[in-house]
Amino acid sequence: MTTDLNLPTLNRSIKNTTKYPTKVLQFGDGNFLRAFIDWMFFELNNSLEFNAGITIIKARPGQGKLPILKEQEGLYTLLLKGIHNGEIKNENKIIDCINQAINPYDNFNLYFEEAANPELQFLVSNTTEAGIVFDATDKLTDTPQKSFPGKVTAFLYKRFQIFNGDTEKGLIFLPCELIEKNGTKLRDIILKYASLWKLESEFITWVQENNTFCNTLVDRIVSGYPKDSIDTIQQKLGYTDQLVVEGEQYHLLVIESEKNIEDKFPAHKIGLNVIFTENLERYKTIKVRILNGAHTSLVPVAYLYGIDRVRESIEDAHVGQFLNKLISEEICPTLNFTEQELSAYTNDVLDRFKNPYIEHELLSISLNSISKFTTRVLPSLLEFIKRKDTLPKGILFSLSALIIFYRGLRNEKPYPVNDSTVVLDFFKKQWATENIGTIVKATLSNESFWGTDLTQYEGLEKQVVTNINSILNNGMINALQNLYTF
Repeated sequence: MTTDLNLPTLNRSIKNTTKYPTKVLQFGDGNFLRAFIDWMFFELNNSLEFNAGITIIKARPGQGKLPILKEQEGLYTLLLKGIHNGEIKNENKIIDCINQAINPYDNFNLYFEEAANPELQFLVSNTTEAGIVFDATDKLTDTPQKSFPGKVTAFLYKRFQIFNGDTEKGLIFLPCELIEKNGTKLRDIILKYASLWKLESEFITWVQENNTFCNTLVDRIVSGYPKDSIDTIQQKLGYTDQLVVEGEQYHLLVIESEKNIEDKFPAHKIGLNVIFTENLERYKTIKVRILNGAHTSLVPVAYLYGIDRVRESIEDAHVGQFLNKLISEEICPTLNFTEQELSAYTNDVLDRFKNPYIEHELLSISLNSISKFTTRVLPSLLEFIKRKDTLPKGILFSLSALIIFYRGLRNEKPYPVNDSTVVLDFFKKQWATENIGTIVKATLSNESFWGTDLTQYEGLEKQVVTNINSILNNGMINALQNLYTF
């Protein structure tokens, strides 16, 4: 809990800032948007005189952070901490582009007034995976509608009416929800409401042709409000701020759009890691395979090695080099990117793993490791075999360690393994046999895990048996040292 530091509260009387015209309507007031997309508009304002203010709309009932945003007049401090280009870099920024925060459940008319704003260009959102949903009970006459897409549909229809269908008054949608085809899904639900509410065909055409629904891939670790160190932070800042938010230096926004919006959202021109593409799936693949795949491959090896955190794993000579070789020699060769792209992305991933300000517990990210391995690592394993006609020994070593991980013992001491009951019961039954060959065959042939029978790949089953015997008989440290010549 914050102590009384006798410091002034952050607001525009102690920090004189520019008021920008509202060009962005934002659904959501959470940490991620404030540390990610709001920061991008802040940087655009400061570097290109983009002149974009943000109005936040409360997406769900309740007050959330709105009272604090109003008290601090839209200002808050963003702390960016981490490793950038191999060097530790810390920054404090007062983000000043939020103009106001509106709760449509308290003042629906104020929300609808924004529809008449001729300056409005963007609608951004982060309403979580459960936010972009259709609710058949929503009505056009509700004030407001329960669902986020319902509120947006009513807003767009009001804007369409006010501007008489002006083709220049459509919006660019940048949803940040972590779901497949987030923009496409939002558009489809809006059109579904238009049909349900029997809105005129001219409006439907306007939604489809004059609004741009982008699909996005977003990436930045945002740890949020630093409650354990807030007193020290505020003493250094010289003011109190109840909206301080911490995030890592790394950021990535990939935007897939059928229309060219680069000139309207020129973040790439000021060095922000924003990529415009017609194929988002390509960038999702590199993220899942390298970032997520490396995480998942690392967990069982490093934990059974005796390490508890991601950063410590990368700093260890043997585990760190194991992961480096696995990424560079086994994952990257399966991806259709240039060597320069793969090298840059890999370096960013390793910098993020080494971030001294973010501690990722290996056990905390081991949840549902079987399904994670199937989604994140197995495609690299199978593609490697297809392209190289040989087995990737690092990935198979990780798979072997994963099977041992589900035994739930490190140095014969138990630890919690978190997965579905089906998965846990399977491994409990297998490890009760105490027969490595039986365990490996049953695991690798379990198509409910992998979607295929992995024993069909020549030499794979034998190699996993060899790895497991090496780990159990010699210990993870010796087994890992023998895997490569370090």
